[in-house]
Amino acid sequence: MSAEVHEFQVEARQLLQLMIHSIYSNKDVFLRELISNASDALDKLRLEALRNDALGVDVSDLHIALEADAQARTLTVRDNGVGMSRDEVVALIGTIASSGTAKLLKELKDTKDADAAAGLIGQFGVGFYSAFMVADEVTVVTRRSGESQGTRWTSRGEGTYSVESVGKAPQGTAVTLHLKPVDAENQMHDYTDGWKLREIVKRYSDFITWPIRMPATVTTSADTDSGADGESIESAAAALETVNSMKALWARSREEVTEEEYHELYKHLAHDWLDPLETIRLQAEGTFEYQALLFIPSHAPHDLFTRDHRRGLQLYVKRVHIMDDCEELLPPYLRFVKGVVDSQDLSLNVSREILQQDRQIQMIHRRLTKKVLATIKDLMTSTPDRYATVWREFGPALKEGLLGDDGNRDTLLGLCSFASTREADEPTTLAQYVERMKDGQEEIYYLTGDSREAVENSPHMEAFRAKGIEVLLLTDPVDEIWVTMVPAFDGKQLRSVAKGTVDLEAGGQDPQTDSDRESRQKEYTDLLAWMTGVLTEDVKEVRLSTRLTVSPACLVSDTHDITPALENMYRAMGQDVPHTKRILELNPGHALVDSLNKAHTERGDDAGAGLSGIAELLYGMALIAEGGALKDPARFAKLMADHLAV
Repeated sequence: MSAEVHEFQVEARQLLQLMIHSIYSNKDVFLRELISNASDALDKLRLEALRNDALGVDVSDLHIALEADAQARTLTVRDNGVGMSRDEVVALIGTIASSGTAKLLKELKDTKDADAAAGLIGQFGVGFYSAFMVADEVTVVTRRSGESQGTRWTSRGEGTYSVESVGKAPQGTAVTLHLKPVDAENQMHDYTDGWKLREIVKRYSDFITWPIRMPATVTTSADTDSGADGESIESAAAALETVNSMKALWARSREEVTEEEYHELYKHLAHDWLDPLETIRLQAEGTFEYQALLFIPSHAPHDLFTRDHRRGLQLYVKRVHIMDDCEELLPPYLRFVKGVVDSQDLSLNVSREILQQDRQIQMIHRRLTKKVLATIKDLMTSTPDRYATVWREFGPALKEGLLGDDGNRDTLLGLCSFASTREADEPTTLAQYVERMKDGQEEIYYLTGDSREAVENSPHMEAFRAKGIEVLLLTDPVDEIWVTMVPAFDGKQLRSVAKGTVDLEAGGQDPQTDSDRESRQKEYTDLLAWMTGVLTEDVKEVRLSTRLTVSPACLVSDTHDITPALENMYRAMGQDVPHTKRILELNPGHALVDSLNKAHTERGDDAGAGLSGIAELLYGMALIAEGGALKDPARFAKLMADHLAV
């Protein structure tokens, strides 16, 4: 069959051009990616052979081979794994089926750090394309296990590729790179050099569980014909040697493994260029045996909070790779944790449906979760700077656990840190907050919002600021939800300063007599009743405020009502949530409110005097002050202009 020529998908073509024409300080990453792909192919074949006896393939000598030809300037990475069919070649190599490709392109263009840029290559499942960093042309010859015909794929990375069927092809995949010239200035090494290849394998792929083989040079000595000067004649004999240790790091004792080896395993699993922040080892023995090697990254991936984020650990059974991204091993709020779990007791034929119900998997899930949380707690006490990194990068995800993980909620609450009004740059834990509570204070105060600046400048904070009462500033979207599900910490109720009534005069703090309050309430009774009627479409009540010291008015929710932000969040998720009216609080000490009360006392409900317009303005100003959206901005602007002109 003649070769068919296809065009690359648009984004694949853009990515190829970036890789070909950009200069990276370390191009060695291409070999790591190709070996990783080959290892995955071997894992898949081993698993298929175990599940399907009729497959009829030989799995007795699964391996990866590196074949370099210095004269032809080629390097071939060959495996005898599962291989690909013709359709799979077109689907997997001709296009990039990753929703994050556009994000990758932008990051590759924007990054200023060449090493970091190279590290992005593996993050989106497009490691194969890294071959074009070092090759002018790439040829792939592959045959899927169980099929008789192979496929050849060829491309120079210039927008098109050809695909043709080949009658004779060994099972597996061979990727041949026609290498670019050596260019030391641009870090283009000689990738036909055996020593260079060994160095890369040792650095990046020593932990691969399959043997990586390449020719070894064996030298023998013999006397020369004259034999006078004792010189030797060296002859090279071709032989193969395995250049990786093939030892699963999680199965070796900690004393046998260096931190560098752990870090390289993490980089392979996470496709990350940076070292992990923390390594966690776990080994269970007895009636149920398993080993786990987990890593807490030093930074959050770009898609941690997107629907397409792939989470989960790699699952092995007796060193046989079962699946990537096994979500059942850790809860969703620990989705940033990477690693491997190797069980001695699970079936090789497990499926995701079986895993969801498997008692042993549930035990592993509980144990790993507690171990990760305990590790973060240890970081909090032993190395606060590393804990600060964990919380800065993954805090919003960890707080998701407060929503559904009842068994670990107290532990999570102890791990949480929050911005507060006490320090601009130093977050605080709930335990630290409780220790600093003022005499007579019985509640932990907080306020949610879009940003620290918006929350700190909220009218709801005025009385708390005036009296020096610390308030937690919660600005992550998840904060709107978890605070409704966590009633208390250490016996202290959590209380929003924007909900219900706030009486900071209680408990001996600047007491005001009951008679003074009653007198003020009586003085404003008519105004409050009238404004409630005027604004009845927007508010459920108008009342005097004890939380305002500067602003004329603010909007608050009833104690058990949902906040507007949460209301909007539910609507964005497609839930039909009825609109909840709020309460408008007035500051009787503000000149505008005092003048409005006097005018209403003198004139009553006189529309001609514009009192209704002032009431609407007060409501609109309160809405704007908290970052809300006006229902009718044009009317508000007209009212403002009319009253300013008076």
